[in-house]
Amino acid sequence: MATVAQWIEGARVRTFPNAIAPVLAGSGAAAGVDSFDPLIALLALVVALSLITGVNFANDYSDGIRGTDDSRVGPFRLVGSRSARPRAVRNAAFACFGVAAVAGLGVVALSGQWWLLVVGALCIAGAWFYTGGSKPYGYAGLGELAVFVFFGLVAVLGTMYVQAGTVSGFGIGAAVGVGSLSCAVLVANNLRDIPSDRVTGKRTLAVMLGDRDTRTLYTALVLVPFVITVLIGLRNSWVLLGFLALPLLLIPLRAVVRGATGLYLIPAVRDTGFAMLAWGAITGLALAFG
Repeated sequence: MATVAQWIEGARVRTFPNAIAPVLAGSGAAAGVDSFDPLIALLALVVALSLITGVNFANDYSDGIRGTDDSRVGPFRLVGSRSARPRAVRNAAFACFGVAAVAGLGVVALSGQWWLLVVGALCIAGAWFYTGGSKPYGYAGLGELAVFVFFGLVAVLGTMYVQAGTVSGFGIGAAVGVGSLSCAVLVANNLRDIPSDRVTGKRTLAVMLGDRDTRTLYTALVLVPFVITVLIGLRNSWVLLGFLALPLLLIPLRAVVRGATGLYLIPAVRDTGFAMLAWGAITGLALAFG
């Protein structure tokens, strides 16, 4: 039986910035149009955290039963390490999706936007079929696109919309920035796993692009938010404080550009997530008070 510590590690708490950053940015954008609702924002955060924990357990389960994690270099996996039974990990994923569904229902009821139930269902389906099912889209190079859509556009703009009833140009910019950094986290993760994914037949975008082009893609993705910072900063100078997140990217960017591989890329994945959290939080605050 897996220990509590192993379950926590299997939940991959280090990926939580991918869930927190979009809610902070979207709530800041809503506050910028005088529509911040703390209860809805809190429920949106519960939805995001439950979904990312669920998708982490779902990936652990699906990759584990396929044998994809048998020679894994990255973080601890419950099924791949044989520390927990696959059924238990699958049930944990479903439980997280259930929490996300209940919290999402609360968001919809408070906002009155009942059509968003369809969006919520799509989010849960996207979380499961990333590596689950007979034809997981994460094995077809579509993982980065899904992350950009769900943890960028949907998460940021959805958080703003349920509070403000509208989206703004600033909100769209924040969504693109958060989505790009979230993609960069996944790109760094998949860059690390190229050798093992090739062996197991997992055709991620990194496997398709190859090592050199994947590193170029990562570099481009982490620069996008700061281009957006400049553009939004022309209208709201407070947003320029987003450059305070740039130093957090210097070490992971250097590791990727200089050809780090395997275990040496694990800190790059983590630090990119921290930079995303910082950029999302700073940008959200700037939109709220600027």
